[in-house]
Order: sequence, then C-alpha cells, then structure tokens
Amino acid sequence: MTIKTLFIANRGEIAVRVILAAKALGIRTVQAASEADTDMLAARMADQVVVLGGAPAAQSYLNIPAVLDAIRSSGADAVHPGYGFLSENADFVEQVERMGVTFVGPTAETIRKMGDKSAARAEAIAAGVPVVPGSTGDVADAQEAQAVAREIGYPVMIKARAGGGGRGIRISGSADELSSLIPQAKAEARAAFGDDALYLERYIPRARHVEVQVLGDGERVVHLFERECSLQRKRQKVWEEAPAAALPPATREALCESAVALATRVGYRGAGTLEYLYDEGTGAFFFIEMNTRIQVEHPVTEMITGIDLVQAQLRIAGGEKLWLSQRDIQAKGHAIEVRINAENPDRMFMPSPGTVSALTVPHEDVARFDTMLFAGYKVVPFYDSLIGKLIVYGRDRADALVRLEAALDGLQIEGIATTRSLHKALLGAPDVRAGNVHTTWLEDWMKDRASDPK
Repeated sequence: MTIKTLFIANRGEIAVRVILAAKALGIRTVQAASEADTDMLAARMADQVVVLGGAPAAQSYLNIPAVLDAIRSSGADAVHPGYGFLSENADFVEQVERMGVTFVGPTAETIRKMGDKSAARAEAIAAGVPVVPGSTGDVADAQEAQAVAREIGYPVMIKARAGGGGRGIRISGSADELSSLIPQAKAEARAAFGDDALYLERYIPRARHVEVQVLGDGERVVHLFERECSLQRKRQKVWEEAPAAALPPATREALCESAVALATRVGYRGAGTLEYLYDEGTGAFFFIEMNTRIQVEHPVTEMITGIDLVQAQLRIAGGEKLWLSQRDIQAKGHAIEVRINAENPDRMFMPSPGTVSALTVPHEDVARFDTMLFAGYKVVPFYDSLIGKLIVYGRDRADALVRLEAALDGLQIEGIATTRSLHKALLGAPDVRAGNVHTTWLEDWMKDRASDPK
C-alpha cells in the first residue's frame, strides 16, 4: 500500500466506515471535523483530528480553502471524500491533485463529464446504453421544453443538469404546467447547484430504481451486480436491497453489461454507481445518471459479494491494478439495508437532534450496523439526518426479511426519535414483503396510512 496517511474529508457514519477500512490496510488516518463534530465517533477513532471551521457545512466540510489547508498541514498523502459534500466536486479534485495528493476516486475530468447529466446521457448513448427518451441537451426555456415534450409525450420530468439526490426535479403533465414549472426548476437548480441548466426526460410512472455497482482502475472495469432502491420518500432512498429480485436473469446480465460498457468508455477509476429506471411492464431499462463516489447503500453489495468496496477504493487509489476478473465476482444470498435517520415519522419526519441516552445494537451475527452513534453522543442539527444503516443478510429474500425483523427489534436508540418505527411498519406491508414496489409506492402508502390510521 503506497498510501501512508489518509485524510477523511467527511463526517458521520461514512467517516467511521472509511477509518475502519484504512486501519485494516495499515493506513494512518486524519479526520476532518467542524467545531460541532470534534467529539464524533470518527474523531475519537482517527489518529489525528483537524478542525476545519464552524458548524455550518459552508464553513467546514464545503469550505474548499479550509479543507485544502487542513490536508496540507496534516501531511496526508491521500484524501477520501466519502459521499456528499465535496465528493463529486471536480474543482476540488483538481486542486487536491495539484498539491500532489491522491484523490480516492475518479479523475476530475470523469467527475465533470458524468456529473453533468446532459453530458452523461450523451456518453450513455454513445456507449449503446438505453436512456429515457428526452431532450438531446439542455432546454433553454419553456418554449423549447414544450417542443421536446410534444415529441416524447407527457408526462415529462424536468431535471437539473447539475442535480443529484432528487433535488431540482419537477413532473409535468401538460404544456401549461410545464410553462409554469420551468422557471421554478431553474430557480431551485440555481440555488442548489449554482447552475440553472435543465433537461427533459419522459416520466415513467411505477418504475423501479435499479443501480449497478462498478469498480475500475482507469483501464478495466468490472461490475458487482445490482441493487434495488425503489422505496423512496421525496426521491430519497430509505430501503435498499441486493440483488434486485424483480429482474429476470437475462435483463440483469444486459443491465450489468451496459454499466460496464459505459464506465469503460469514460475510463472509470474507483467505485461508481450507474443508476437506471426499470419498467417492469415492458422489461426495458434506461440509464438515468452516474454517481462517481461510494454510495450510502454500498454495504448490501458487500454482503452479497464478500468484497470490501472501501478497501477496494483505497487499493486502486494506491496504484493497484484491478485484481478481480468478472468471473471472480459471484453474488450469493440476499441483503437488505434500511436507513436510520434522526427524524420523527409521526411528526412529518421532523428532524430530531439531541443526545443519545442509551444505545443497544443487534448482535453482529444478526445484523451489521454502520453508525456514528454511541451512548452520550449528541446528534447535532447542522447536517443530514442519517445516523446509521442497519444491514442484514439471508440465504434468500424471505430469510433476509426475517432477519431484518429481528435486527429492528434488537436496535434500541433512546433519547431521540428515529425512523426505526417506519421500517417496522414497512415490514408489515404485504407489497413490501412481496417486493411489489416502485419509486412512488412509499409516498402513496404513507398517504393511505395517514388517511386511515387504523
């Protein structure tokens, strides 16, 4: 391993996850922390802690000059960005590499190309990967958007070129509605991403969200099969599984091969995820975007393949050529991850910061719990509400569901409200147990429950 000291430019559970992987490879760790995070679990575990600035992310984890100064002063020779924050910021990557420090991830050029959703669509088309019918590039205004919509048919989805995490998306069913939504979408995209460019795609109702995990070394790419992430609230994933049980074998093979073709075309380096919509009615799948970083839901892939993805990221960043052939990678069993957020499902998912007065986690034989929590930890209100991921593995999906029920029973977080109760309720839903879900199923189910609390 050529990396000697790793700077972790993130916080929370992913920072803990990266430290564990680095220590397993004998790498010294330096943890970045805001003034509100100096006592977080990752800071306690790291060999060194560097304070970036104030609690707001703009003063700390998103403050590029402060992060670069911290990397320089720490003497680190590599940076792991985790997910979110600066993980897909091509300008940040360029400045890190200009300092002679290794970025654990793809090149700035790849991030720029695949982070631009319009450019990524063009790359997918060039690689022969099917995309959702839509505009060939950005749409300048409502008139151009209406012309595209007439061609591809309503309803359509308005998406931000620089978007991610579901932000900036609008769905329109008519020309008049489209005309009124375009200015709103532009304003949100400008505020969220500093870029108000938009493009259009046909909206596919009742689609499933399926994504393929890839690993590349800049020359060769392999896939680690797919995940299904259809259970979403406000386009945020809450429950993920691997494999996607609804996919016929031939479709799974074609989907995974398409992901490898696209990642190979852009010379992908590191761990990445290609996201698709799957139309179960027609059997068609469509590429929607690529995430050029580790995903929140990566553990379910690790559980079915036995491959540590964060260690793989570090080995590739350290200069190793890909040591896996596609034949080496086998998927066995079924894994489910549910996201535990500090939110109150009974109060419109209101954030629930506060001190964890007691914590009991399921035995490791029952479940894996990736978390930042410990008894006495104070969940601060400044960041994303994700506080842990409960992951179970079974010989098949039915077995995994049984194990998830036991794991949720064994997880007790006292002092704050969490989304554990939501997952307990979902386990009792016949559609979830049967796997009959799609990307809008969860919100429909929640509306039904609200109108009939019995």
